[in-house]
Amino acid sequence: MSGPGIGVVVIGRNEGERLKASLASLRGIDHIVYVDSGSTDGSQDYARAQGVQVIGLPVPPKFTAARARNAGIEALLKAAPNLTKIQFVDGDCTVEPGWIETASAALNTDSRLGGVFGRRREVAPDRSLYNRICDVEWNVPIGPTLATGGDAMFRVDALKAVSGYDPSLIAGEEPDMCLRMGRQGWRFARIDAPMTRHDAQILRFDQWWRRAKRAGFAAASHVARHGKGSLPGDIGQVKRMIAWGGVLPLLFLILLLLGLADHRFALAALLVPLLLVAQWLRLSLGERRNMPNLSLAFKAGGLRVIHQFAAMAGLLSYWAGRMLGRDRGIIEYR
Repeated sequence: MSGPGIGVVVIGRNEGERLKASLASLRGIDHIVYVDSGSTDGSQDYARAQGVQVIGLPVPPKFTAARARNAGIEALLKAAPNLTKIQFVDGDCTVEPGWIETASAALNTDSRLGGVFGRRREVAPDRSLYNRICDVEWNVPIGPTLATGGDAMFRVDALKAVSGYDPSLIAGEEPDMCLRMGRQGWRFARIDAPMTRHDAQILRFDQWWRRAKRAGFAAASHVARHGKGSLPGDIGQVKRMIAWGGVLPLLFLILLLLGLADHRFALAALLVPLLLVAQWLRLSLGERRNMPNLSLAFKAGGLRVIHQFAAMAGLLSYWAGRMLGRDRGIIEYR
């Protein structure tokens, strides 16, 4: 399936049947490492039974996807020092036929291309609106980009140039690494090819909320770390969640309190929910092109408004932990 010089790192934690499907999609690849973050569902035993090298991350320190990927890089290069490219796969994803060859060929066309990724699709977008939103989220523009997602193929030289992922990050490790690579002249691209199938299984609002909270935490961490040199997308995300998820609710409460003394402030407070409704309608119209009907578009627009509150909770969690000197563990949504 894969040519010489290509290895694969799969990471997971209690993925169960998803991991089985993931490893099955990689049959024919000579160099595969599965890195497990404390699974209790027999994932490690299953992977070993398939002839896959398994690395169980010890604790402490805390589990992070970045730490797991670094462990996979180390194990792969120890077993096969001549590898030139590594495909990273989350354990809840299957790799599409032909992707490994397509990604490798793309990297071969440009010696400064440090990493590439393709179209990640959801396995069951019709099972829930949350799954469908994930499927839309993965569909980023084709062409040059500043960062990749978790599933991507990287050039080993680029990984070595920045010593891989930052193991301390509990989320947003790919944008951080790509930013550091970019500063050394490496480039990235999304290519027009199917890459992986992702099984989000987000069926409840609380799962979706935790995922949105993790996104806010990751963006806050990235901007705090890199400041004005952060990726524009993360800077924009932080500004939006502060404005919509922080400033507006605070303004609403202040106006309500002032309204106890002067009813005009209470009337002014009504402008805040009206502004949120206007934003909901605007986002819903934008979602119409991604959703099969108007009803789902309005629901998706509403979730995008609420997303800013969840993301703001993630930002506050990051800063609270930083001020108190407490390290946060991984944020799981399943």
